[in-house]
Amino acid sequence: MAHTSFDMQAFHAQIDDALKKHFPPSSPPTLPHPSALARAAASLPKASDALSKPLGVSATTTHLLDDIVPALSGQALSPRYYGFVTGSVHPAAQAAEAVVAALDQNVQVHLPDQTIATDVEASALDLLADLLGLSHPQTGAPRGIFTGRTFTTGATGSNILGLACAREHVLARRVPPGSPSVGELGILGACVAAGVTNIQVLTSMGHSSLSKAASVVGLGRASVKQMAKSPERPWLLDVDAVERELVARDGTGVATIIAVTFGIFAAALAPGTVFDKLRERVSGVHLADSIAVDGHKLLNVPYDCGMFFTRSLPTLTNVFTNPNAAYLASSAGAPIPSPLNVGLENSRRFRALPAYAVLRSEGRKGMAAMLGRMVELARRIACFVRDSEHYDWLPDGEADVDDTHIIVLLRAKNLALNDELVARINETRDMYVSGTSWGGRKAVRVAIGSWRVDVERDFAVVEAILSAVAEGRPYAAAV
Repeated sequence: MAHTSFDMQAFHAQIDDALKKHFPPSSPPTLPHPSALARAAASLPKASDALSKPLGVSATTTHLLDDIVPALSGQALSPRYYGFVTGSVHPAAQAAEAVVAALDQNVQVHLPDQTIATDVEASALDLLADLLGLSHPQTGAPRGIFTGRTFTTGATGSNILGLACAREHVLARRVPPGSPSVGELGILGACVAAGVTNIQVLTSMGHSSLSKAASVVGLGRASVKQMAKSPERPWLLDVDAVERELVARDGTGVATIIAVTFGIFAAALAPGTVFDKLRERVSGVHLADSIAVDGHKLLNVPYDCGMFFTRSLPTLTNVFTNPNAAYLASSAGAPIPSPLNVGLENSRRFRALPAYAVLRSEGRKGMAAMLGRMVELARRIACFVRDSEHYDWLPDGEADVDDTHIIVLLRAKNLALNDELVARINETRDMYVSGTSWGGRKAVRVAIGSWRVDVERDFAVVEAILSAVAEGRPYAAAV
């Protein structure tokens, strides 16, 4: 069935109208109304013959706008959606995403005479490396240290890339000279050839996807071992304990990978400011072998998007090279490797374009200002919680507020209220938080990540909601 008469311009206008109706710009709700969820669920096809009764494009778009849109969360539109470290979609990224959908590039082979897509991806990675302080410390060249880099799906994809490269490296150092790569031998064959009986991953409060990545690359979730400084500060890696573990395992057939979690976007905060303490904590990140980055969080590009940087392009290609069919080959000696040889996917959407657009739109100063607003709001909330008679600021109410980046943990002092605190906050539909646990008890996690942050406006709403919930009175949204 041909649909050449479909008016995409009119449809975009309809989308705008639907968003304004269900997510009013003055105060877009964080969550859909229960009635909207019920209506959307009822609109989904139940009969087995649904595919034999097509709606057509016009009726389908009406269904999407009238039934589906009202039942989606407002995570990209509300400035106060503080769950899951969710960013938003920057206007430049939204414009770029429209181009991505309209022209639907399959960015897998570097074909510079046919499309600019892979050049744009390389440029976006150069810009990001520069922003995050990953360029060469002497020359400033963005590809000077981390010669292997690619776009992927997010932290999970990036961690899979990182552990796969680490697995390749630690085994390649041990196999006999002239042996095939681990990618050729497979992990079992390579371990036998290398005399390795186990590969362990030492970390401290690593990203939740680290264990999944360890499973995917054949190391196993049990290979991930916590080496925290103390139970009170589990995010700090105990370097002395790591040293002792390395010495103890030397010559035993155990290879070791070390994974450390950094809030790397702190490197993009303005220097010489109240953010210097955060910047200092990521000052040595360029010494890592590989770096995993989420884009759909603080970079404020659409889901899904992540980036990966590694010092060794040969290691990356040893793992991910695609035994090319002739039609997948790029020109010999191309300065930009074909993405299908440096990443998980062969078929890839043009997820680099929104990232490129945000970086070009904001530049270094704009990104620093945007990230700075997020940190400032998080610190305002932390101070309110710290000084409140109703809440505890976690993990340590005596901590320096300058240690706060974009996440605030809290719990209600009233045990009964604490059990339902997440639900009570979220039912306002003017603020959304995630539940977590700390010290074996329930807690609330507030993660600031949107370019839409207005510190004064948003803090006033957060303060009003937390106060109303704690005092057991209804929250009245400001008009």
